[in-house]
Parts: sequence; C-alpha cells; structure tokens
Amino acid sequence: MDHEQSLKSLFQHDPNRWHLLDLVCALEIPDCWIGAGFVRNAVWDHLHGRPPSAPSGDVDVLWFDPDQVDPAIDRRMEWVLQEWAPGINWSVKNQARMHLRNGDAPYTSTADAMCHWPETATAVAVRRSASTPCEVLAPLGLEDLFAMVIRPTRHFALHKREVHEARVSNKGWLERWPLLRCVDND
Repeated sequence: MDHEQSLKSLFQHDPNRWHLLDLVCALEIPDCWIGAGFVRNAVWDHLHGRPPSAPSGDVDVLWFDPDQVDPAIDRRMEWVLQEWAPGINWSVKNQARMHLRNGDAPYTSTADAMCHWPETATAVAVRRSASTPCEVLAPLGLEDLFAMVIRPTRHFALHKREVHEARVSNKGWLERWPLLRCVDND
C-alpha cells in the first residue's frame, strides 16, 4: 500500500478524526482541509504502534478564498465548529491572508500556503467531500511523514531556520515519538 492509501485508511479507521472531517466538510467552504498536527500526530502515533487517540492541541482548518479574507469569517466558522464539537480547540484560517502574518508573497492556494509551513511532515492535510470519501493534500510529499523525519521546508531552511529549530525543541516531538529523526536540508 502506498503512503497516500495508508493515510486514507488510517483516517477511515479513526472514528474521532473521521467525524471531525465530516463536520468540516459540512461547512462547504472552498479549498478546505484539516492539516498539520491533526494528520502528523495521527501518523506518528500509528507508526509508534499506538491506537488512535483524540486530537490534541489545535485542529487546524485551512481554506483558501481571496475574496473572504476578513478574520471575522474564520471566527464565525470556529464558533460553528465549536457548537458542533465543543471539546475541540478549532483553529480556522483562510490561507489567502496568512502571507501577511508570515511576511511572504501572497499565496495562490491552500497547497501553496502549505509549502511555506515549517516542516515537510507538517505540510499534509486531509478532507472529505461529497465526491471523495477521503482526499490527501501533500504538496511536499508524504515521504518524510511516513519515514518519521523532521525536516524544515525549503522556505524555513533558507529564511526561518531558528523558528523551525525552536518548534522542534518546544513541541517535545522527540520525547513523545522517540523513533523520529531530525534531518537538515543543508
């Protein structure tokens, strides 16, 4: 089974995450996914032989619509999702405006925004839709995620290396998942 099929299967057999994907699908917003730790942590737990667990930390909902960049729209979606799933820490962000916060050129899509995220293994998202039971968005590939490699994206390796290094240290990934390896882009 290839990595994409493995990821789809993992989510289809995780009732907690599958339900959250259904809720986000019900929002019916453009180019919308759940990504980052929601995906990464589930895969790393699985590869460490742990059963599916409830998502911890933020559940990052990312979408893209350059005509709806008001942050109040994101807050309204968070409120709706909080009503539907009260125990979840929802974080909804329209990637069409996130370049401003990050000091980058404007992004052209959710996938383009993810290429500017800190780690390759974090730049993965999934979604459900009316036409697809489970779809994967991995503009930087799935190899590092499944190889349990923490590697800065090219953008962070070139321009924000200290941010990447601080994340690895502060998030405690190497303690939580001892089989992980840090790899540099040099």
